[in-house]
Amino acid sequence: MSLIEETAAGLDGLAQLRKLIASKRKPGILVSLDFDFIEVEAGRAVFAGVPGDHAYNPIGTVHGGYAATLLDSACGCAVHSCLTATQAYTTLELKVAYHKAVTRDSGLLRAEGRVLSIGRRAAFAEATLKDASGRLFASATSTLLVMER
Repeated sequence: MSLIEETAAGLDGLAQLRKLIASKRKPGILVSLDFDFIEVEAGRAVFAGVPGDHAYNPIGTVHGGYAATLLDSACGCAVHSCLTATQAYTTLELKVAYHKAVTRDSGLLRAEGRVLSIGRRAAFAEATLKDASGRLFASATSTLLVMER
């Protein structure tokens, strides 16, 4: 059973995510990569984290998967916030553009996802990954499948 199913059965997507944030519980990926789910409203979700040595690759920068995971989480939860209590979603496609290398010195990074459009079967979202001064490190677009549970 997922954290959403444990904490928020019967609620719409936005209420589920608000309850998850309020519970202070973290899904495993947030623990593994040490980032947080910090904001949600209808059609918008924000994750934040400070990249550290745990996210480094062999070439001396933070692995691109760190940025991609924050962006995928932001896009997915932005869509989840628009779902009914009987709907679910999964990412079909994620396209990431890396604008600037992420290092341990990048500081707090925020991934903000927004729904572009949502229908009965598909949703489209975008997200940006920026530092505290607004510098863009990465961006993404995502196509998501919407389905009944």
